Amino acid sequence: MTEKVLDTASNAAWKQRFRAASIAWAKVATANPARGLVCTNKDGIYQLYGWDVASGALNQLTSQPAGVVGGMISADGAYVYYHHDQQGNELGHYVRVPFAGGEREDISPDLPPYASFYIGQSHNGSVTGFLAASANGFEIYVTDGDTPRRIAVYQRLTFGPQLSYGGEIAVTATTEYSGTLDTCLVAIDPKTGDEIARLSEGADVRFDFGDFSPVPADLRMLATTNISGFARPLIWNPRTGERHDFSVDSIPGELTPWAWSPDAKKVLLGQLYQAEYQLYVYDIESSTATKLNHPSGVFGGYAGNGFFVSEDEIFVTWQDSTHPSQLIGLNATTGEQTRTVLAAGEAPAGRKWRSISFQSENGATIQGWLVTPEGSGPFPTILETHGGPTAVMSEYYSPNSQTWVDHGFAYFTINYHGSTTFGKEFERSIWGKLGNLEVEDMAGAHRWLVDNGISTPEGIIVTGWSYGGYLTLQSIGKRPDLWAGGMAGIAIADWALMYEDQAETLRGYQRALFGGTPAETPEATRDSSPITYAEQVKAPLLVIQGSNDTRCPPRQMRAYEDKMNSLGKPIQIEWFDAGHGSRAQEQSIQHQEMMLRFAYQVLG
Repeated sequence: MTEKVLDTASNAAWKQRFRAASIAWAKVATANPARGLVCTNKDGIYQLYGWDVASGALNQLTSQPAGVVGGMISADGAYVYYHHDQQGNELGHYVRVPFAGGEREDISPDLPPYASFYIGQSHNGSVTGFLAASANGFEIYVTDGDTPRRIAVYQRLTFGPQLSYGGEIAVTATTEYSGTLDTCLVAIDPKTGDEIARLSEGADVRFDFGDFSPVPADLRMLATTNISGFARPLIWNPRTGERHDFSVDSIPGELTPWAWSPDAKKVLLGQLYQAEYQLYVYDIESSTATKLNHPSGVFGGYAGNGFFVSEDEIFVTWQDSTHPSQLIGLNATTGEQTRTVLAAGEAPAGRKWRSISFQSENGATIQGWLVTPEGSGPFPTILETHGGPTAVMSEYYSPNSQTWVDHGFAYFTINYHGSTTFGKEFERSIWGKLGNLEVEDMAGAHRWLVDNGISTPEGIIVTGWSYGGYLTLQSIGKRPDLWAGGMAGIAIADWALMYEDQAETLRGYQRALFGGTPAETPEATRDSSPITYAEQVKAPLLVIQGSNDTRCPPRQMRAYEDKMNSLGKPIQIEWFDAGHGSRAQEQSIQHQEMMLRFAYQVLG
């Protein structure tokens, strides 16, 4: 192979890819579809923009230094809501700003700072609901314009509330009654806080991006159940108990409801099978699903998926490994692309990922995505593990993967045990014993890369961010002979210390993953913590960590750093002034260049 020189020029192709604008997600106001809300990094960092749908004009509404990636537009399009925190620490209050721009207004000034997953509004705009997670638990609040009132509180991980068209019903998805990550749906009267109904069947029942019907007085909502082993869509009426399970047995993989049609007679479905996307439109009356003939790639985004803008057209974000995320229109009958609604920035041409399957050390078949430079191997190789773990790596636009390829590296990202869309058994296999099966999967990937001539045994560097950063630390400690180096971003090093410092939303998630607190699961917590294996580490390590992160807090990483230093282990830590990851293009470029320099140094 030809050696590649480290390209640090300001106009290097790999930097241009990071600077190409992406449309992370877009929504329209339910009662005023002329107005919408867009999350994009077109000005260098992800912020929220008011969207004039007809003209496509965007007006920046937030200017948070660490960026904003979640938000809601009110039903009438008059206001935009988002969670205002301090430098990305994810603790704060929901605020609203006028669609035309202006001063932000705190909608819960009397509450202490809280973490949150969600804010939503009824279709007619009469009721707003949000989650506030704090030391008090997972509290559900609603407001009709006055002081928010608490209608429910749970001690375990909870999501929602989803609100019916007129705000008559609020539905939460909570793990309160399972003690695991399995949720059930609880319908609540927003006026009294009384429970109306509960949907639970010994499996995970949730609403994902589903919603209540957009038709007045129609109290049906979209939900999913995985009692069959894979997510399957259903419609539930909490008031009557009526339930409609979709007739979709012939469609494999995970299938979730994304959106109602305007007349509530059809539902847009999203299929994820072997980490690949396919959209369907389901006719409720005839119980038939029509496969849409759309471009291949990844559909949907962080804060929502596709939605009907009329009976004839669907808007959805789309991307693939060589194209940044953009908002496109699809024919609602055929799926053919009708137009580009909001374009992404121009990015230099890249190389397409291809799907690969290999055998783990534990015997399971694992799926991953591989991209290699031109020419024949072996290549220096980057083995990446995604965050989550309850997530999946699909064919996303990935400037970092193309950066490695530009510099002569192969890049392999895998969907280890615990990843979603490969079935309930595969996803749950890591519960209570994190960092074991996943590391075996990584070892299997190492063997496959070597056996197929992609890499040499000593030429593979392992990397990842968040849970992927955790697996980086865990793997270089548990399997120290496999890796030339490790590069961990916003990582977990000590589950016990992390639990003490993290936001309540993530404490609830950790309890669900382990089956209890660190005090209740001491052996599993110790066995799953990279700090336990620090003495075994041989490979040099680079860590990039956010100083304001409440998901993977700083103290637990400083403890890991201290232990590594006391043992004389090679570790370099770069702290950056933000929370759980960088949302700024230039900071991402700085981190990528740091990783490139580290890899060049490690591999000579």
